Amino acid sequence: MGDSLFQLPDELLFTTLSQTFPCRDAQIRAVATLLHPHAAPCQNLVIHGTEATGKSAITAALLQALQEDTEKDEPLLRYVIINSIECITARHLYESTIAKVAEALQWQGAATRCDSVSQMVVELSKMLKYPSYPDKFRFVLVFDGIDRPREAPITLLPALARLSEIIPRITSVFIVTSPPASFLRTSFVPCIEFPNYTKNEFVTILNTTSLPTTPLPTTTIQETTELWNRFTGAVHDALARAASRTLPSLQHACTSLWPRFTAPILAGTHAPREFSKLMVAARVHFQDESLLDPGIVAIRSCSTTTQPQANNSAAALPSAPPSQANTPRKAGQSTTTTTPSKPKATANPFVSATTTDLSTLLPPTARLLLLASYLASHNPTRHDLVLFSTFHHGRRKRRGGLSVGTSGRGGHRGAQSKHRKIARKLLGAHAFVLERMLAIFTAVRGEWDPRWLDRDVDNSREMDADIEMAIATLASLRLLIRVGGAAAGGVAGDQMDRGGKWRCNVGWEVVRGLGRSMAVEVEEWLVE
Repeated sequence: MGDSLFQLPDELLFTTLSQTFPCRDAQIRAVATLLHPHAAPCQNLVIHGTEATGKSAITAALLQALQEDTEKDEPLLRYVIINSIECITARHLYESTIAKVAEALQWQGAATRCDSVSQMVVELSKMLKYPSYPDKFRFVLVFDGIDRPREAPITLLPALARLSEIIPRITSVFIVTSPPASFLRTSFVPCIEFPNYTKNEFVTILNTTSLPTTPLPTTTIQETTELWNRFTGAVHDALARAASRTLPSLQHACTSLWPRFTAPILAGTHAPREFSKLMVAARVHFQDESLLDPGIVAIRSCSTTTQPQANNSAAALPSAPPSQANTPRKAGQSTTTTTPSKPKATANPFVSATTTDLSTLLPPTARLLLLASYLASHNPTRHDLVLFSTFHHGRRKRRGGLSVGTSGRGGHRGAQSKHRKIARKLLGAHAFVLERMLAIFTAVRGEWDPRWLDRDVDNSREMDADIEMAIATLASLRLLIRVGGAAAGGVAGDQMDRGGKWRCNVGWEVVRGLGRSMAVEVEEWLVE
C-alpha cells in the first residue's frame, strides 16, 4: 500500500459501512478520502448537517474501520473524539483533549491541568510532534458539536484550526450543525454536508432497519412487506414535516403506529390490500401526540381515577337545559327573536383536561385567532356585517343560526337551502384574506375573552406583536396554511401581508372543543 501515492481503502470497507448506514455512500467516501493516510489527508475538515443525519455515527464508525485497516501493515492512523457539549468550560475541553490523546497513544506523564490553548499545544507537541512516527502517520482530533460549547472564548475555533500548522501530523475534524462563513479564520477548509434524508431515503432506511421480520396472520411475507412500504410512506407524508423530521423520531412513530395500524387486519375486518380503509381506521392514532412522544406529552391518567367522582357529582347537580345550538331548527324559523345564551365559564372541577388538546397547548391569543380563521374559512364574506358588526349596538345583534333562506329576494335562496344536505361546517375550508381574519378577531375578542377589554390602549404595539407571534406559531404548526404567494411557488413575501390568502387547517371537532374550552359555542357563529 505504501508504493502508491493515492490509494483508497479496500472496497469491502465501503460496502460494510454502506450497509450499516444506507443512503450515505457519497459522504462516507468523501470523508475517507480526506482522512485516510494513503489518500488525500487534509489539515482541517468541517462536517456539517442538521440533527440526526448520521454525522457523528458515520465519522466514528469510519475512523474505527480506517484504523483497523491501516494496522495490517503498520499503525498509521489514530483518533480521538471529544464531545464538546459535555465540556463545561474551555479549560475542561483542553484537559479532556489531552487526556484522550494520551490514552490513545498510551503516553505516560501527560499534564492533568491545562489552563489555555497554548499549554494544550505544548502538551500535544510533546506527544505528537517530537516523538518518531512513520512517515504517513496521522492523528485525527474530532470535535463533535464544537459550535455549541457552553463557555468558550471567541478565539477557540481559530486556535483549534491552527493546530495542524504547528503539529503537521494532526487533522482536526469539526462536526457542526450550520457553519458560519469563515468561522475558522483560516485558508480553504473542505466542508462535507450531510443533508437531511428525502422521502425515498427515509423509506429505504426504514425498510432496511425496521422491516417486520414475521408476517401478519393470514398474510404472506410479501404482502406484509408491501403494506409496510406503503405505511412508511404514509407516515412520512403525515408526520415528517410537522412532528417527525428526524430519522429516529420517524422510526419511533412507525414502530408505535404499526400495531394499531394493523389491528383491523388481526381482527379480520379489513384485508391487507385495503390500504385506504386501514388509513381511515387509524386516523385517530395519527392525531394522538402521546403515541409519538410520550416523554414530553403527558398521558392522561388522572381522568380515569376521577371518573367515579365526576359521575357522582354529576348526579347531584341539577340537569341543565339542552343548548340551543344542538337543537335542530326548522327551515323557516326566524333567528332574530331569540338570542343564544353564552355558555357559562364554569367547568367541572372533577374532569381533568388532557394535555394533548389545543386548548391546553396553545396560548389564548392563538386560540382566538384559530377560531377567527375557522369562521373566516366557513362563513361567506357577505354575512360578516350581520354577524360581527357593532355599529348599531354594543354587541352583536344576532349570532348563529343565520338561515340563508331569510335573506329575501323572492325566496329563491330559501328554496336552495331546503335542498342543502351537507352542513357548512362539514364542507372544506375556503381561503380567506388575512385582513378579514384580523377584522373578525378584533370584533369578537372582547366578547370571547374579557381580558382584552382590560388592556390599555397604549399597549397596542405589544398587542400587535402578540398577534403576529401567535399567527407565526399557528403557521409553523400548520394549523394555518398560506395558499397564495410563496406557498404557491411564487416569490417569497412578508408572512404578515394583510392581503395574503390563508386557509384554516383544523376540523370541526377540534374547533368545537377549542371553543368550548373558552366558553364559546362556535356553532352559534356559523351561517347555516
